[in-house]
Amino acid sequence: MKVISLLKDVNYKAKPSLTVLFETEFSKEIRIVMKKGQEVKEHKTEHPIIVSIFDGSIEFSVDGEKVKMKKGDMISLDANIPHSLLCTADSIVRLSISKQDTITRIEDLLF
Repeated sequence: MKVISLLKDVNYKAKPSLTVLFETEFSKEIRIVMKKGQEVKEHKTEHPIIVSIFDGSIEFSVDGEKVKMKKGDMISLDANIPHSLLCTADSIVRLSISKQDTITRIEDLLF
């Protein structure tokens, strides 16, 4: 058993920050802390993902359709679907990715 806080050491910086919270047999759980106005450009993933808004709000675009998400909202996305993200308020985002996916791929999108 592992207990983790999504709020520990949260700092809103000039660039988004990424923290791997933990890994399971099938997934990697990641916290992304982003300031209002920061974005993740459109991209695709090779595996399904789940995005959860722990705090703040974002505009999540899926294949050109914009979805406004706020604290407590979640969205699941199948592989190979174009998507992007724009923070509309300082936000803490939890990203669940496949164990086969890489942290480097996520870092390349953020930095």
